[in-house]
Amino acid sequence: MSQSVDEAGTWTTVIGGELVELPATIEGVRATLSPERAAEFDLVIARTHASKLPQVLADWALPAEALAEEDEVIARLKAGDHSGSIPQDDFDGGGGGR
Repeated sequence: MSQSVDEAGTWTTVIGGELVELPATIEGVRATLSPERAAEFDLVIARTHASKLPQVLADWALPAEALAEEDEVIARLKAGDHSGSIPQDDFDGGGGGR
């Protein structure tokens, strides 16, 4: 998932071809969850190593349709269909390369 983070504590990403904003703080993600999911989220976050925290938070922030979209892309790539993909060597990612 390509994403950017703004000062307001949101991530911007593309889901289903649409630009969407997702919460990018623990408090923001937690506020979107049902009480049962919030309790599970609290346990997961409490046990997450700091180095893994951004990815775990992003996983919880993404709606189910985004996760399904990721699964479809992964399945397509595993099947050998690389259409629409950009080889990493050809992708700068806006960071100027290394």
